[in-house]
Amino acid sequence: MPTYIGLVNWTEQGIRAVRDSGKRYDAFKLLVEGKGGKVHSLFMTMGAYDIVATYELPSDEAAAEVALKLGSGGNVRTQTLKAFDEAAFRKLTGGV
Repeated sequence: MPTYIGLVNWTEQGIRAVRDSGKRYDAFKLLVEGKGGKVHSLFMTMGAYDIVATYELPSDEAAAEVALKLGSGGNVRTQTLKAFDEAAFRKLTGGV
């Protein structure tokens, strides 16, 4: 199953309601699981992004739907990276 890395920043609305972040994280996990995926990690970070998450979903379309759903809540802005594990990395780079 494809792995994705979510780079997340709070919006002004999201940071004002930061105390609700735990509930929003629970909703994110349910959303990903509802699309047939699994959340592997979520970190609050210091630097360019407020949160970094890693998760699996069955398709790029499912990942796009999750990103759209998150963004439509108005609490966060996201960037989604598709990640390749070591085996895929070796296969992809080995053919160059």
